[in-house]
Amino acid sequence: MESDPGARSFQPPADARPPSDPEELRVLYAALDSFRQYRRAAHYNITHLRRQSFYSLPSAHMDLLSEPPFSLPETFDAVDDAIDCNADIAEAILTAGLSFFGVSLNDEFWKGQATPSDMDKARSTLRQLYRDWSYEGREERLASYFTMISALDLYLPSHSREESPQRHQQRILVPGAGLGRLAFDLCTEGYNVEGNEISYHQILAANYILNCASAAGQHQLYPWALNFSNHLTRTAQMGSVSVPDLHPCDMLRGTACGRMSVISGDFCELYRRPKHADAFDGVATCFFIDTAPNLINYIETVTHCLKPGGIWVNEGPLLWHFEAGPTPAEQHKKRQSGGANGHQQSGSHASGGIGEPGSFELSNDEVVALVERLGFDILEQMQAAPRNTGYIQGPASMLQSIYRPSFWVVRKRWNS
Repeated sequence: MESDPGARSFQPPADARPPSDPEELRVLYAALDSFRQYRRAAHYNITHLRRQSFYSLPSAHMDLLSEPPFSLPETFDAVDDAIDCNADIAEAILTAGLSFFGVSLNDEFWKGQATPSDMDKARSTLRQLYRDWSYEGREERLASYFTMISALDLYLPSHSREESPQRHQQRILVPGAGLGRLAFDLCTEGYNVEGNEISYHQILAANYILNCASAAGQHQLYPWALNFSNHLTRTAQMGSVSVPDLHPCDMLRGTACGRMSVISGDFCELYRRPKHADAFDGVATCFFIDTAPNLINYIETVTHCLKPGGIWVNEGPLLWHFEAGPTPAEQHKKRQSGGANGHQQSGSHASGGIGEPGSFELSNDEVVALVERLGFDILEQMQAAPRNTGYIQGPASMLQSIYRPSFWVVRKRWNS
């Protein structure tokens, strides 16, 4: 997805095609298929099975729970309606994705590819629209994105948009761009932004919102309806939000906006290439560095693509994603047997990508020490960012998972 500098909006390149690598192709087709199956799978798993369990109750219990204030059959009907609204978004994402990659809805080869894990990713991607593209998710965005944008504004000298033609020349890289909101917000601040994302689920949803959504508030999303636990009230479970909260294409037509592109692929494999050497003035990582099995690879990749004197702003927790993964012995056995290692770019093993063997986990002070050891000077550091934050957290939920994310700003040394 690359921006059109004339319209300041997003358009896919004219030659967009599915990837040539067979494993990449399988992952793409599975993601497309998961959005295709969303409606049927959600109705079956969320309401059909619950109805079966409900109608298996003793008659007296079933009659009691059918009456107000419980009215469980009516709740199941309301959840079915919510599923249909969410499925409308899933199918809009699918339609845009098929068009983007030149795949026909009538073709059969990509259907039936989704695994249960892919279905979970489709469901969580829709819920992430709450965080990134609803008005109600602004508190979570303010807790993370605002702090990072303010830091870039400070260290990559920022003036008013009218006074700073230099700002349009500053390039910012956003690894782990997700649904594209941080990259979009930076673009509206006048920076030229390149987002990078490895997940096709995220890429497909971002493509739809940024390229294809026709108006602000086009869809109603029910982020909490499919989960029946920890609700104070049924009204809270059935709460909906409008997405997107604004129309990206309209926003990006302003002359104050920079340019934006979103590139799919493995961060380390892509940005260690020679063409990206010293290419960016700034790097912004939000809830990203803990996705690294080997953080040194991430740091060295940032070092490679960041200009001398460039700024790296980071905010996020250290929920090391590979900590609960296969043991080293299991990974070794899988590699020997030729097993695929998830969504990785062809050649990522040889280039230090996410599929490279080996992993470790550090504490926050050790992360900062490692960044400093590998060629950066610390400009700002807070063990906890100014605001605690949830991550796709229902505000009325009885279960509140709160992060106290670390925040730091570093500058690449001139001799690194």
